[in-house]
Amino acid sequence: MDWPIAEVARMSGVTARTLRHYDDIGLLPPARIGANGHRYYGERQLLTLQQILVLRALGLGLEVIGRVLAEQVDQVEALRGHRRRLLAERDRLDVLAATVTRTITELEQSRKDGTPMTINRPENLFDGVQPEQYQDSLRDFPEHAEQVARRVAGMSPQDIEAGQRERTARMIRLAELRAAGHAADAEPVQAEIDAQYRALTALRPVSAQEFREIGRACVDNPSWHAAYDAIAPGLAAFQRDAVDAYATDRPDAASTA
Repeated sequence: MDWPIAEVARMSGVTARTLRHYDDIGLLPPARIGANGHRYYGERQLLTLQQILVLRALGLGLEVIGRVLAEQVDQVEALRGHRRRLLAERDRLDVLAATVTRTITELEQSRKDGTPMTINRPENLFDGVQPEQYQDSLRDFPEHAEQVARRVAGMSPQDIEAGQRERTARMIRLAELRAAGHAADAEPVQAEIDAQYRALTALRPVSAQEFREIGRACVDNPSWHAAYDAIAPGLAAFQRDAVDAYATDRPDAASTA
């Protein structure tokens, strides 16, 4: 039995465009191509796609995944290894979720008391956080990843921590706006998205379309999706929709930033 590309996209949550890209780079060729030119996938291809998505969730780039798939001998043993890494990642995300929850609680209490938040142990803000994963997740945007890598190379550990702190703060602010009932295209939300866009363009020009694709990656990229939804379920989709609204209203964003 085999399935057309549209059905595989529906089952897996991977876009047909991504599946075609996997075929183009030799990562996941279809079982056959029909007379209508459509790709069809069999059970073996679905198992391979599962492995690809698992490895993506673990932060591996497509080039590395290709090598892993080419070198593996026993599929069951390979899956056992993937499972061990997934369980370790689950534990890390549990710690990260607890970290963010603690920070939200402390921020809310400080606002209620009308006093600044006191951080007795700053390192607690970063339990479960691995800044290098942010860079790994940019591999689908190689030009931007290169600029980020250059920026990070010249930063002190304190600056890197500050950058991570600010990214987390932005995610929390967006979660708070969503919880307050603001729509993705509402002015306060769009102001936050504008700040995100300007942070990106501080590194290099970013077109509205590229910004839209980065926004969609918040859902499509497993690492980003997990990070956003660890703060608040549905936040990844909210971020994507807010970026899409921003890019639609500012089609010439790169030239005006």
